[in-house]
Amino acid sequence: MILYIAEKPSLARAVADVLPKPHQKGEGFIKLGNGDIVSWCIGHLLEQAQPEAYDPLYKKWDIAHLPIVPSQWKLEVKPKTKKQFSVLKKLIKQAKVLVNVGDPDREGQLLIDEVINFCGVSKAKIASTQRCLISDLNPSSVKKSLANLRSNTDFIPLATSALARARADWLYGINMTRLCTVQGQKSGFKGVLSIGRVQTPLLGLVVKRDLEIENFISKPFYELEVNLKTEQGFAFKAKWKPSEACQPYMDEENRVLSRKLVENVASRVKNKTGRIDSFSNKPKKQAPPLPYNLSALQIDAAKLFGLSAKQVLDTCQSLYEKHKLITYPRSDNRYLPADHFNEASQVISAISSVDNNLTNIAGATDTHKKSKAWNDKKVDAHHAIIPTKKKSSTALSATESKLYNLVSRQYLMQFLPSFDYRQIQVNSIIEGGLFIAKRKEVIAEGWKIALLKNPKNKESEKEDNDFSKDKMPTLKIGDSVTCTDACILDKNTTPPKRFNDASLLSAMTGISRYVTDPEIRKILRDTDGIGTEATRAGIIELLFKRSFLTRHGKEIRSTDIGRQLIQTLPECVAAPDMTAQWESQLEGISQRELRYENFMTPMIKTLSGLIGEVGHVRFDGLAGKGSPVKFKRKSSANKSRRRISK
Repeated sequence: MILYIAEKPSLARAVADVLPKPHQKGEGFIKLGNGDIVSWCIGHLLEQAQPEAYDPLYKKWDIAHLPIVPSQWKLEVKPKTKKQFSVLKKLIKQAKVLVNVGDPDREGQLLIDEVINFCGVSKAKIASTQRCLISDLNPSSVKKSLANLRSNTDFIPLATSALARARADWLYGINMTRLCTVQGQKSGFKGVLSIGRVQTPLLGLVVKRDLEIENFISKPFYELEVNLKTEQGFAFKAKWKPSEACQPYMDEENRVLSRKLVENVASRVKNKTGRIDSFSNKPKKQAPPLPYNLSALQIDAAKLFGLSAKQVLDTCQSLYEKHKLITYPRSDNRYLPADHFNEASQVISAISSVDNNLTNIAGATDTHKKSKAWNDKKVDAHHAIIPTKKKSSTALSATESKLYNLVSRQYLMQFLPSFDYRQIQVNSIIEGGLFIAKRKEVIAEGWKIALLKNPKNKESEKEDNDFSKDKMPTLKIGDSVTCTDACILDKNTTPPKRFNDASLLSAMTGISRYVTDPEIRKILRDTDGIGTEATRAGIIELLFKRSFLTRHGKEIRSTDIGRQLIQTLPECVAAPDMTAQWESQLEGISQRELRYENFMTPMIKTLSGLIGEVGHVRFDGLAGKGSPVKFKRKSSANKSRRRISK
């Protein structure tokens, strides 16, 4: 008997629907017409054991016990899903062949693998286990996935990476939360000071930004903009480029701080004639952006529709499971397997059927055009989020429609021409001063006809203003230009913007921009992030639930509790450097570049050092704040503790 183990019931039903009938529904499984069985988990059936499972003394939160580091890790069956685990355990022992049908990511891989291993099956059965990667729940796609099973052993590094992540989160979260909570209570804080490998540095980013804004002192600076006219009568604007001689009057960012200097230059050049020193007119081609992964989709949805990361994730899950209109949404990949290219016509036809607002754009596509998105070398367990071939659906909610439309537009862009424009720069010399005019001119809109813009979004407005409406003629070096006017622009330095959903997600996905240690930044890529596609939304929401963050309209700000926590902790705990490096190493495990032991051993050593350092910290600024946490049931306590550990 073959046993197919899905991550959740909806996925199990999709698998069973394409396998031999008639079906016989059992308690927690579906028996197929050929005797094989499809069963399922309900998310994680197992969870990391709590500290008291290793030693009853650990039930009390005591600094003397720290660090708590299990010598042999234990898993426990979750009370709420104990019944389904019993069903699976019996079926796993009866089966001759097992098929892992977890979601196509590291969490989905581990979720099924840990159940199989926990049930104590033979090494031979584990070695023969197959892996089925399903990213589209429509029957034809599920059939295709079932026909292309791979050996589950191919994905051991993926599961190992997820295991290392889970254990690191447990070690860091359990130990640091207990330590800070006990220290907080000594200082008069009421409640839990939740510390996490990802959540605390994320909170640190918001606190640091808030403090920068509040301590910011605006300073005036000045620019000079001139109106120039050629002999042929073409007028354009240019800005003065200060020379090295002006350095004493400029700040570290080369902004002129002396208005008198700018006034002097303005009076010297007004109504004077100069010459063109250089002229460049370079045609540029811009390829379409890649299809979405979850974070990129969440960022755009926040900018366009004001949706939170959690709203986007929940809605996409509905589009995937309920409506079957998009592929697996928790993907961190933005590329597509080459064989998907052959299905383009069917997918585009489905888009037109589901969303008639996209019919004209779909009609402009060329399915022979192949963008860089199709790249087998960059696709493994999962691929980018794209629409499926399904043409009809039950009525979509307003949010579902918006996100389907957004995912579809990004897919259609792959079959549209490049965005073509000219990049022009004119350098003019007037009275010895250099004046530079830069502009861009659209040649062909190409894929940008599919771009959705929010008229209220200032970033979209700025991008539009980057392109000139009129066309600049070809100018020659030596042509004369006359300065018809000179305008001094009085400006002030501005503080950074507060975080919102889009910018906070962007910070998580490109954390290297916020890492201060140059040695750590060297090993990170621009795309390295903290958290995973599946956990980022939850981590942000957790910080709100812990009263560490609050919303002011679209802005995300730190609360007094969140701020006091970060300002009291050592910099290495509140900064993203350490966890960014760990995330990079976890990715290295999944790519077979690093061994589990080479990550865990130094991580535990670092944790021990942190415990010694934080053990001397007092949270006097939190005295009298917070509220006690009450755990009504064991399962609720476990749930809360699990959240603490991230």
